[in-house]
Amino acid sequence: MDERVAAAWALLPGYLSQHVLLSLCALVLGFAISLPLAVAASRSAAVRWPSLFAASLIQTIPSLALLALFYPLLLAVSALWRGWFGHGFPALGFAPSLMALTLYSMLPILRNAVAGILGVDPAAVEAARGMGMTGAQRLLRVELPLAAPVIMAGARTAAVWTIGAATLATPVGQTSLGNYIFSGLQTENWVYVLFGCAASAGLALCADQLLGLIESGLARRRPWRIRIGVLGLIAGAAAALAPLLAAPAGHAYVVGAKNFSEQYILSELMATRIEAAGMRAARKEDLGSATAYRALAAGEIDAYVDYSGTLWASVLHKTDNPGRQAMLTGISEELKRRDGVVVLGPLGFENAYALAMRADRAAALGIRGIDDLSARAGSLVLGADLEFLSRPEWAALRRAYGLQFRKQTAYQPTFMYRALADGEADVISAFSSDGRIAAQHLILLADPRRALPPYDAVILISPRRAPDVRLRAALAPLIGTISVDAMRRANFSVDRDTGKQTPARAARDLAAAARLPLGRTPGDRS
Repeated sequence: MDERVAAAWALLPGYLSQHVLLSLCALVLGFAISLPLAVAASRSAAVRWPSLFAASLIQTIPSLALLALFYPLLLAVSALWRGWFGHGFPALGFAPSLMALTLYSMLPILRNAVAGILGVDPAAVEAARGMGMTGAQRLLRVELPLAAPVIMAGARTAAVWTIGAATLATPVGQTSLGNYIFSGLQTENWVYVLFGCAASAGLALCADQLLGLIESGLARRRPWRIRIGVLGLIAGAAAALAPLLAAPAGHAYVVGAKNFSEQYILSELMATRIEAAGMRAARKEDLGSATAYRALAAGEIDAYVDYSGTLWASVLHKTDNPGRQAMLTGISEELKRRDGVVVLGPLGFENAYALAMRADRAAALGIRGIDDLSARAGSLVLGADLEFLSRPEWAALRRAYGLQFRKQTAYQPTFMYRALADGEADVISAFSSDGRIAAQHLILLADPRRALPPYDAVILISPRRAPDVRLRAALAPLIGTISVDAMRRANFSVDRDTGKQTPARAARDLAAAARLPLGRTPGDRS
C-alpha cells in the first residue's frame, strides 16, 4: 500500500473521534439552546425577530473567522480567571471550536422550530385548550409533537453544516478531519485532501440519513423508524468515540507546528524524540504564528519551533536589526522575563524570509537585489504567503525600499511557488530553507539595507514545562545539529511533485542526516 494511504488510514481513528466529539457536542448544545428559545420566540414577536436576526447574522460570518475570533477572547478570559482564582482553563482547541460551532448550528434549528410551532393547526391547539390543558401541557403534548418533523428537518441541516464546518477547527488547535485537508493542501498530498473530504462528507451523509429516519418516523408515526435512527446514531457515535476512551492514560507532551512543511517535519522530529525517551507526545499542527506563540505562553502546547526574526518582530514588536547573536540573546532574555518561555537553543539553520524570483526573469529585468527591484516593482506582481502582507517584515521592506507592486496576492505557500512557476507572480516571499528554491531555479534577492532580520530556527518550551528535565533532555540533542542543506533536502522531499514523502518519513531522514536516533519509525503514529 502507498505510504501516504497507509499513513492516512492510521490517522483516521484519532481524527474521526475528535471530529465526532466536537460536532456532537456542538449539535447537542445548539439544540439545547435553540429549542427553548424557539418556544419563547413562537410566543412573542418581541423575542422572535431579535433571536432570528441574531442567528442569521452569525451565519453571515465566515465559519473560519468565527472559530478564530473565539480563541483570543477565551485566552483573555482565561488570563482573568487565572488572576482571580489562581488557575485558568484551556483556550486553544476544543473550547473555541465548540462555542463557534454551537452558534453556527443554531439558525436552522431555531428557524425550523419556530416555523413548526407556529404552523401547528390552530384547531388542534384550541381543542387542547378546550380539554383544560395548561400551556405547558399543550406545548409538550400537542405543539411539539406536531412540529417535531419540521424541527428534525432543521436538525438535519444543522448536522450537515456543523460536521462540514468542524473541518475548519484545525487552525485553532482542535484535531479534526480538517487536519487531513490543511496539511494535504500545504504539502500537495492529494491523498490526504481526498481522505479528509471523503471522511467528512461520509460522516455528514450518515448523520443526515439517520436523522432523516427519525424525521420520517415522527411524520408518519412509525416508531420503528425512530428507534432505528436513534440506535444508529448511538452506535455510530460510540464506535467513532471508542479511540478516545481507549487512549493511554496520562498527559501527553503537546508539540505544536505552524502550517507549512518544515514545521510538520520538525514537530514530528521533536515528537518522536519525546516518544523515544518513553513519554507520550501529541501533535497540534496548522497553527498560525500568533496562535502558536500564545498557545505556548499559555501552556496549551509544550514546545514548538519558531524563528528568531518572527519572535523579534511579531512577538516582541522590535523594529531594529541588532544582528544574529544579539537577537538570539535578546529573545532568550525577554521571552523568559516577560512570558516565562524558554528558548532551548537554535537548531543550526536559518529559514529567513526573502524575496525570490525566477533566475531567467530576474536576469531579463536586470534585478539582483531589492534595490533593483524597487525601480521595477510598479509593473510586477508580488505573490506572498498568507501571513506575509500583514507582518512587520513586509512593513519594514516597504519602509526601507519604497516597494509598490502593481498587484499583491496572498497564497497558501505551496500555491505561491506554483504561481511563480506559472508566471502569475513575478516575485514571491520565499523561505530560505525551502528546497524548491534550487529545484525551481530561483534566486534570492539581496537585502543590502538589512530590512529583514535573521531567522534562526529555535526550540521554544512553555513556562509550565520549563523545569521539566526529561523534556529538555529529549530535545537538547537537536540543538545545533540541523544544517540548512539537510533541512532543504527534507523540505523538498515533502514538497516535490513526484515521489513525495510524508513529513514523518522526512523527519526520520533528517534525524539520520544529523545522526540522531529516534527510537521508532515516524509515520506509525496514531
